[in-house]
Amino acid sequence: MRTAVAAMAVLMLSACAGGNFRPVRDNPVRIGPAYTIRGVTYVPAAAPAYDRVGYASWYGSESGNRTANGERFRPGWVTAAHTTLPLPTYVEVTALDTGRRIVVRVNDRGPFAQSQRIIDLSRGAAEQLGIKAWGHAPVRVRRVEPSEKDRERLRKGKPAGALAPVSQSELQALRAQLAPTGGRVPGNAGP
Repeated sequence: MRTAVAAMAVLMLSACAGGNFRPVRDNPVRIGPAYTIRGVTYVPAAAPAYDRVGYASWYGSESGNRTANGERFRPGWVTAAHTTLPLPTYVEVTALDTGRRIVVRVNDRGPFAQSQRIIDLSRGAAEQLGIKAWGHAPVRVRRVEPSEKDRERLRKGKPAGALAPVSQSELQALRAQLAPTGGRVPGNAGP
């Protein structure tokens, strides 16, 4: 009996430490049940037309931990965390300060701060988008269906193909959607 209890404890601790990771793949896509963090309930949904403006931050100190869909978190990869999108999902993230945009693979849950943050980017994604030095930045997050070539690159930790920046007129329209929320004025560099 003691041996079984000890073995179970070791297995539980190894799961917390991150052992037995799920392979990086796109199937099955998991939506998951509603969950509550710090008194806020999040309801995951398919959301094929997801398109929002808000703020992004980045994270990277959790290297080797398990993501919400069971993969190993690799901070240098182009990934992200979102509270409700299916795992995995692909999104286009546009920096509203610069118009720069990238495709990111969402494989984790977050951000859970009570703020206007709508996505947490991995360090690799923040570097590629050009916002790592800022800590947080105004962004547009839009669900996309990239080519299989781009999906394969992202599943291997490589960036998807380069995207042209958005036009100044589109960027101004996106910034106007964010302006009523207060905080930093989009278009100004820095935090």
